[in-house]
Amino acid sequence: MQRAVEFRTGVKAPAELVWEIVSDFATWKDWNPIHPRMEGEMRIGSTLTVELAPIADGPVATLQPIVQDWVPYEQLHWRTKRLNGFVTAIRYLEIENMGPENSTFSNGELFMGPLVRFISREERRKLRGAYTRMGEALRDHAEALWSQRQKNPT
Repeated sequence: MQRAVEFRTGVKAPAELVWEIVSDFATWKDWNPIHPRMEGEMRIGSTLTVELAPIADGPVATLQPIVQDWVPYEQLHWRTKRLNGFVTAIRYLEIENMGPENSTFSNGELFMGPLVRFISREERRKLRGAYTRMGEALRDHAEALWSQRQKNPT
């Protein structure tokens, strides 16, 4: 059994710029409302340190997921275990190139395992809201950077 939570948005900026933002962990605190801290090395099997604040002004949890997969300019996936390992959660950030000045950004989480039914509807609702806030923040940040670069090419 599987359950998923996802938010997708169009971005009026190139996929390369979106990847530049996603892959620069040190700057996540500047734009990301749900992951104010992201540290680690983008390498399959490496451990990341990620803060998760799914509710605005709510508690912040520190997670230490493992990088499951990453493809430059396309995706970053990390995994955590829940419910004593009976649920695996794959958190994903994916970028699709839609042309020279447009892309799509998707972020979400896929839950798998024998106890996945215990990932409540309420938790999934909160996560959907959080992933929506993150996707919109990334979109707005990327579009502002792209607009600035268009006005001031280097």
